[in-house]
Amino acid sequence: MAFGTGKEQVQDPVSSGVEIISLRGSRESSESEVRTSGVPISRDPQSFSDLSHLGQSRVLLVDDQPEVLRGMERLLTSRGYQVTVARNGHEAVAHVIEQEFDVVLTDIAMPEMDGIQLLREIRAHDLHVPVVLVTGAPTVDTAIQALEYGALHYLTKPLALEAVENIIHRAARLNRMSRVKQQAAQLLGHPDGLGADRAGLEASFERVMQKLWIAYQPIVDAKKRKVFGYEALMRSPEPSLPHPGAVLDAAERLGALDRLGRRVRSLAAEPFTMGADLPVLFLNLHVTDLLDPTLTSSRSPLSQFAQRVVLEITERSSLEEVKDARTRVAALRDMGFRIAVDDLGAGYAGLTSFALLEPEIVKLDMSLVRDVHVNHTKQKVIRSMTALCKDMGMMVVAEGVESAQERDTLMFLGCDLLQGYLFAKPGPGFPEVSW
Repeated sequence: MAFGTGKEQVQDPVSSGVEIISLRGSRESSESEVRTSGVPISRDPQSFSDLSHLGQSRVLLVDDQPEVLRGMERLLTSRGYQVTVARNGHEAVAHVIEQEFDVVLTDIAMPEMDGIQLLREIRAHDLHVPVVLVTGAPTVDTAIQALEYGALHYLTKPLALEAVENIIHRAARLNRMSRVKQQAAQLLGHPDGLGADRAGLEASFERVMQKLWIAYQPIVDAKKRKVFGYEALMRSPEPSLPHPGAVLDAAERLGALDRLGRRVRSLAAEPFTMGADLPVLFLNLHVTDLLDPTLTSSRSPLSQFAQRVVLEITERSSLEEVKDARTRVAALRDMGFRIAVDDLGAGYAGLTSFALLEPEIVKLDMSLVRDVHVNHTKQKVIRSMTALCKDMGMMVVAEGVESAQERDTLMFLGCDLLQGYLFAKPGPGFPEVSW
């Protein structure tokens, strides 16, 4: 992109993701510049003729040097921008909470809260506003952090107003496009996905951790018309991570799978540790949860009633990630836990998971269950699976049952237990079963 005279692109390995730009006035234009505390400002009116339609863009300027703030505020205001100034990061965060901005332009080197920390704080309140970082002492470390946390630009002083205004112009347009896309997604019923950068993702994930709750869905013995157990399913009202898969993806990207797993296990165990006379608890484990030492701790919430807990390990994940999986599973079984293979038929097709886990329970994936009453191929597959599992002493659970026809067919094919919306949707507490 052309930012006008004096642009020099710093050649650095990290510059491919975040633009690291040195902005200086050229020798020829130096006479037409106003220098405000070391910040050269171009006064060439022809530079801004194509930017007038974005004159109402809202800009937040953050710098701990009052003279720099005054100079930039005066000049940007004269160009028609709505400018708000903050002398430190805390003031800036307060402004972001109170109102929306199209662009945030902030110095990096500030006391108490530097520009990188401010970017992270901003993402806790606004996932989309473009943030431009400015520094008089560029380093590879700060450039890498700017890239990691999603700064739109990384500028080095001295700054030329022409280039700065072009960047503000572009940032404002990107921000407005982002807002429009967000509104369109909401209208179409598709909530926002993962945050656009690490800072935004961290903010979204922290909100999930604060508001996380557990829904329970019954698993029933349809022949006996009796509840066998409840599966614990994590839920969160956070719109930017709208489903468990998105939460797991975020945790994986942030290296927080252990933290998420511990939180889910703690919340899921609460009703069972209060002396309630409840049936079996089914709880999903990510494969990497097997590496968490708290899982086998005698002080963990689940260990207090391990004999009533079934740990589900999905066949969608590869157990090859855990070299000593057999030993770790054996330790869990010694504590009283039972093991289930989840999503059978949807993931790594083979006998690896059976050989390593030797599960007591197998859960058929809902893709096999859907419309099984009219699909003869699925019927043959399920009949073979249930026969094999029974021969090995394993119980079979069919997930995703939504119709009476599916229920009756699955019972006829030999499934021991059933789970799905036909009986109850997941919900807080323990939903009543509809037979």
